[in-house]
Amino acid sequence: MMIQTERLIIRFVTEDDWQSAKRIWQSVAESDFAQYDMPHSTDDDDVRRRIARWAAVKGGREHMFFAVCLGDDMIGYVAFNIRDGGRYEVGYCFRCDCHGKGYAAESLKALLEYMRELGATGIYAGTALENKPSVALLTRLGFELKETEKVSFYKDEDGNDIVFDGGIFELVWGERTKE
Repeated sequence: MMIQTERLIIRFVTEDDWQSAKRIWQSVAESDFAQYDMPHSTDDDDVRRRIARWAAVKGGREHMFFAVCLGDDMIGYVAFNIRDGGRYEVGYCFRCDCHGKGYAAESLKALLEYMRELGATGIYAGTALENKPSVALLTRLGFELKETEKVSFYKDEDGNDIVFDGGIFELVWGERTKE
């Protein structure tokens, strides 16, 4: 499976993508957005194992992991995991040097259409409300904020949870996605 957009190639993740995934996670770990996502191990063996698991489900419908490539360079990934009632949860992550260039919007727009063609009844995504670029992206794609929740991935020096407001955004088919 391969989708080509104006600038990008989107394909299933392969085992050979582990070094690119590691670079993506290293980039994000050094950004202001790191506090809003689960920490990802960047140990070579851990990354190899995780990406091998992602690659192993290629062609399945429960879990789908897509590499987003600019030429031969994997700059990000998008994951869909089936949840309740045929709806999928989407997650995405891009190297920080690729933020603000429209790559996430371009790839997600193509993948949302692909998911719709596969028969998904809806897609939802969670993001920190303080992650303004992600909130704006989801809104532009037609997602609507449905609920909020308190989320924590990290603890402070005293062992207390560092809590932020997370938003659950939903896109239901039948509603037109926005450009």
